[in-house]
Amino acid sequence: MTATSTRLLPALTVFDAALSRAGAGATSVLTVRNNRGAEQQVDATSWRRPWLPGDDRLLDRCGGPVLDIGCGPGRLTYALSRRGHAALGVDVSAAAVQLARARGAIALRRDVFGALPGEGRWRHLLLADGNIGIGGDPARLLRRGRELLAPDGRLHVELAPPGTPSWAGEARISAGGGPASEPFRWAVLAAGDLPEPAVASGLRILATWTEAGRWFATLSPA
Repeated sequence: MTATSTRLLPALTVFDAALSRAGAGATSVLTVRNNRGAEQQVDATSWRRPWLPGDDRLLDRCGGPVLDIGCGPGRLTYALSRRGHAALGVDVSAAAVQLARARGAIALRRDVFGALPGEGRWRHLLLADGNIGIGGDPARLLRRGRELLAPDGRLHVELAPPGTPSWAGEARISAGGGPASEPFRWAVLAAGDLPEPAVASGLRILATWTEAGRWFATLSPA
């Protein structure tokens, strides 16, 4: 018998497939595991809901043009537009953008580290649902957020609960107990560990709050 090798799928392919299943109404749980064995589980199905506990106070802090980074299926982008705000979602996932648009949100398939509309003019930025992990370097992502913000803008970030080990580096993603993907860069940042990357990014913390077991902070250019 000839041995055959299993080709690992790109992380984005696994993510897109999970979102498509969630969009069809199926349960879709994603597991992110770093190279030290730490795991983070995410219920992708929840992103398709019209509202999650803890969303309200986050949305209440937004006004004027809002950029939702890593918008997923557009839950927050659409909610902001329903409140009368100009809101744009961006995501690297084609499935996410398709679902966001189907919901009625305005969304583009873009990488936050690439060219984006309105650079330096956004009044508010959202990094919710664990999206501080994008790119595997919270300080770099926050610096990018500072570039996108207007001088008097606000960045609202969701963080892991205090006591959660923060980490940054390579990880793999799997869906529903399936095989793990190729490595990709990701991070987890606990609420208590925000000050260091914030200062390194030229941002200051204006407020922190918690609602429904979720932890948030608002930052502004220093």
